Amino acid sequence: MSLSTFTELVELRAKAASIFPFFTGLFFSWYVLGSANGLYAALFFIAMLLFNMTVDTLDNYNDYMHSSADEWKTGTNIIGRENISLNLIRTLIVGMVVPSALIGIYLVFQVGLPLLWMGLICFAIGIMYSSGPHPISSTPYGEVASGFAMGVMITLISVYVNSYQMFTWNASLLGQILLVSSPLFFWIANIMLANNICDAQEDEVNHRWTIVHYIGVKNALLMFNAANVLAVLLVFYAMYGGVFPLALFSILLAVPLIIKESLIFNHEQIKTKTFVCAVQIMIFGSLSLCVGFLGYWIYTLIMH
Repeated sequence: MSLSTFTELVELRAKAASIFPFFTGLFFSWYVLGSANGLYAALFFIAMLLFNMTVDTLDNYNDYMHSSADEWKTGTNIIGRENISLNLIRTLIVGMVVPSALIGIYLVFQVGLPLLWMGLICFAIGIMYSSGPHPISSTPYGEVASGFAMGVMITLISVYVNSYQMFTWNASLLGQILLVSSPLFFWIANIMLANNICDAQEDEVNHRWTIVHYIGVKNALLMFNAANVLAVLLVFYAMYGGVFPLALFSILLAVPLIIKESLIFNHEQIKTKTFVCAVQIMIFGSLSLCVGFLGYWIYTLIMH
């Protein structure tokens, strides 16, 4: 298997959807709780990426196995298109999920049982997302599940791993974490929504009844646009609430790019051509926040 085939199989270009929540949680832990743990954060990062690649590989595998459309199965799906051995796919899945689980178990012993329960929630969503007789990705709840598991839960776990010594399970702290993760929730959910909009016809053929099936493409596009607006507004609300520093006005850097990509996607919804717009929006928005994070960190170094 070539490197390019592997990166497409594990959907490496979409891994920004897990990387940015990780860094958001790390920054929040440092900024609000005054705590960061380099070793445990690095181990969680590795386990998170391995599990994310496992879920996406499993999703492609299950789509291939359950598809009833031969043209899509051999022409669109990476496994059929590149004639990848199914035994190799199964070996890859095991080879990624086992080390991910082992790292997770080690971290549980280091930082406490709450990590186990949070990890099990993510594991359950990840497996049910693409497996079983009624995978979540084939239902109207795929957007919420992906946004919650990746945008909210990864941020929460990242905060916990970096501040487990002082982490308190109270409504105030959890509400703050929910607020800082909410822009990522909407951007990540929009990636799933854009995918379902582009695949609307194929999903009907393959008996995948996503949210687009129920509300139609036109309303799905309205939902897509509203989520992008809400994500930006929530960044400003987080600054107003004091859980983000004012340096995150850097989000304004991304606004013109978000508008541009949104207009392109609204004009035409083609998987190979414009689906990437949703990924670009998430990357532009998240990168602008990281610019603010970095700027504030440099400012604190200079001032101290």
